[in-house]
Amino acid sequence: MILSEINTFGELQKAGYQHKSIRQEIRDNLIALLKEKKNVFEGILGFEDTVIPDIERALLSGHNMNLLGLRGQAKTRMARQMIGLLDEYIPIVKGSEINDDPFKPISIFARRLIETQGNNTPIAWLHRSERYAEKLATPDVSVADLIGDIDPIKAANLKLSISDEAVLHYGIIPRSNRCIFVINELPDLQPRIQVSLFNILQEGDVQIRGFKLRMPLDIQFIFTSNPEDYTNRGSIITPLKDRIGSQILTHYPKSISVAKQITLDEAQRKGILKSNIYIPEIARNIIEQIAIEARKSEFVDQKSGVSARLSISAFENLISAAERRMLLNNESETSIRFTDFIGVIPAITGKIEMVYEGEQEGPFAVAQNLMNKALRTNFVEHFPEPDKMKRKQETNPYKAIVDWFASDQYLDLLYSDTNTAYRDKLMAVEPLKVFVEKNIDGINEKELLFMMEYVLFGLSEYSRLSRNNLANGTSIRDVFANIFTPEE
Repeated sequence: MILSEINTFGELQKAGYQHKSIRQEIRDNLIALLKEKKNVFEGILGFEDTVIPDIERALLSGHNMNLLGLRGQAKTRMARQMIGLLDEYIPIVKGSEINDDPFKPISIFARRLIETQGNNTPIAWLHRSERYAEKLATPDVSVADLIGDIDPIKAANLKLSISDEAVLHYGIIPRSNRCIFVINELPDLQPRIQVSLFNILQEGDVQIRGFKLRMPLDIQFIFTSNPEDYTNRGSIITPLKDRIGSQILTHYPKSISVAKQITLDEAQRKGILKSNIYIPEIARNIIEQIAIEARKSEFVDQKSGVSARLSISAFENLISAAERRMLLNNESETSIRFTDFIGVIPAITGKIEMVYEGEQEGPFAVAQNLMNKALRTNFVEHFPEPDKMKRKQETNPYKAIVDWFASDQYLDLLYSDTNTAYRDKLMAVEPLKVFVEKNIDGINEKELLFMMEYVLFGLSEYSRLSRNNLANGTSIRDVFANIFTPEE
């Protein structure tokens, strides 16, 4: 007989169904996956040797856990994926508000039903997708929200005394019995509310308005918290922290390659990638480098952290900048350009918390500063560092490019340039193409054009050329052009 077709308690007993707690259930399924060397957390990158082994050890130990880390470190995503460790279906007493196990009923409703109907007690089946609950800790969360309270309306409708346990309205935690329950940003929960979790975590007891009831709830608790919260908004009180079995530290990607893959996966999941928009690899590197620079910038509040969402949003805006230009020019395809990075700025300004010095600079200036630092960092990975050529003018590989601009020539790269106009403008700087092809073997034309533009931006960052922002683009000129050109 298929278990999910069983409709009564008696049939369930005859089928030999074995009750197990949620922790045992998770442990058994995790052991099976580990033996088969299957990945428990699909799509979670960069944690294979650090965070994930810690989580697996905590689950094998039957621990509640606290995932501690800065924002954008996949804490909630990992918690949500843990439902994959649950059995596909579990039996519950039909009509129970708190998913009562028919073998171990804990609510007054389920106990009375089993007492009166015995083996004929109706059974329902709960899918694992329904066994996950999540609550964001905010200062206005009450004990009634989490645990429950007396419901006078229920008492009146059922014509029961308010001393009867049946008049209780259960909060989200009892309703999450036999489920995974997540409290996000735990330090934001007021200390007096945190106290209400003591017995639930340790003894499984629930206390509601002085009722003498013992409800050994069967819940796998996952908490998430941000280190910033401990100083800025609140803290996890010591007795509660002591009752949480494992505290696991998360972190940002430790390499650009991992960060790039995370960003790419998110873009694919959202359908942002377009087959008719070419994305040079260096453009993806610069996007990730912007986040890295932000995480060590003197203008950015490091305690707040810089979420991986910055890279994801920036990458999405970069693609959309190219797509918008392509649509306006009525073109069927295009490539990412360095001038498209102007579209990345809104993604940066909305994702960073600035210190006082950053506020004085302004969000736009800080965003540009981060992009410029990312440009410099990646530039020397592909081309000779211009600063090392200062005293070697005869061997300076950039001399021909700089001389081209010194001969009263300039380049205005507009955001709206068609593919043909963009190509013609860059190819007009003859030494530029020769230089890129000499330094990068076997480069295709789409990469070539991006790298040619990148060289110009790089030389301006190293003060070999002048770069001015136009209302509709960027102007590249000789470094002395602004000095000798009279003001209008």
